[in-house]
Amino acid sequence: MAKAGGKRAPAVVLVCGSDEFGVSARAKQIYHDWCEQLGGADHEIIDGAATKTDDALKIIGRLREALFTLPFFGSGKAIWLRDCNFLGAQRLASAASVSEAVTELARELEAFDWASGNVRLVISATEVDRRRVLAKVIEKVGAIETFAGWSLDDKDWSAQAEAWAREQIRASKKNITAEALAELVARVGPDHRLLDSEVQKLILYVGARGIIGPEDVEAVCIRNKYARAFALADALGARDLRQLLKCLDEELWQMQSDREASEFGLLAGLVTKIRAMLLAKDMVRLGWVNPAEDYESFQRRLGAVPSEPWPQDRRYSPLGLHPYVLFKAMRQASNYTRDELVRAMDMLLQCNQKLLYSDLDARFLLQQTLIDIVSRAVPAAASSA
Repeated sequence: MAKAGGKRAPAVVLVCGSDEFGVSARAKQIYHDWCEQLGGADHEIIDGAATKTDDALKIIGRLREALFTLPFFGSGKAIWLRDCNFLGAQRLASAASVSEAVTELARELEAFDWASGNVRLVISATEVDRRRVLAKVIEKVGAIETFAGWSLDDKDWSAQAEAWAREQIRASKKNITAEALAELVARVGPDHRLLDSEVQKLILYVGARGIIGPEDVEAVCIRNKYARAFALADALGARDLRQLLKCLDEELWQMQSDREASEFGLLAGLVTKIRAMLLAKDMVRLGWVNPAEDYESFQRRLGAVPSEPWPQDRRYSPLGLHPYVLFKAMRQASNYTRDELVRAMDMLLQCNQKLLYSDLDARFLLQQTLIDIVSRAVPAAASSA
């Protein structure tokens, strides 16, 4: 994600990228800054969303008219072409008349007298073809700012999300504990717009208090689709059968309308949780971390843990896990013995095989496996083995 918060924008700016919320927020910031600097009442916002060719041509015509109409009040004019949807690879953008009109607009922008400072233009669009002439012209006479959305495929997305949320909270003259911030991001996932909504909700909830803690996040923040799987794993870690079966029912219900979700995905999340608790137990046993310490202390100690004893594959190393995931696993690992966790891994493997090769109902298999993991003690023979 681009970090363009406080820098001064040139006279013409194209803000684009897959992060729709970030694109819109940055363009809005630029436009409002210009309005304050220029004063007057001649500023214009033009809706750039078109559904057909005629709409796109009318939008370009309105933009051209705004550019070449001198301001009547104040010293200048700020123009925002908002949410433009015909600058990328869309079908509408490839229409001959639209393509020609955009190319002609690019020539006019290149010849425009931006140096006078009387007119300033910001264009926001999620999809932009950087190879086309308009993007090249704006890059030449102004600037292009790109906002890529957070993604689960990006290993640093949570750090970026935490940094952004912390900045917003500090701007409201409040602080948030490290544990509360990590819990907030874990609940929301890589959703910029939703994270902003939850941050504003927290700020309102704490009122005059200056510190936001984990209990505040627990009280008012939602768990979205991304975080529900963590709720299931947390219930397993807490050894809370009632909550575990409730979360499982919610997951199985949501699965009916989500083609990407599957019972195997649920099992993978549970395996990750058990593995994290096993790794956390070993780290406690070796004295590298302490279950009694808070999250900030845990993070500091985690930075000093040597990497040599652990596998190079980060999927099987505690250092490859997000610190907050490992912190919660460390706290919850005391709910199980090591033998129980090893047995739980075996039971999840058996459940996976039954899902693949038997005709038994998936809901029954998952429920029975989780009940056995949470409820049963490890037999003496298995423990000695």
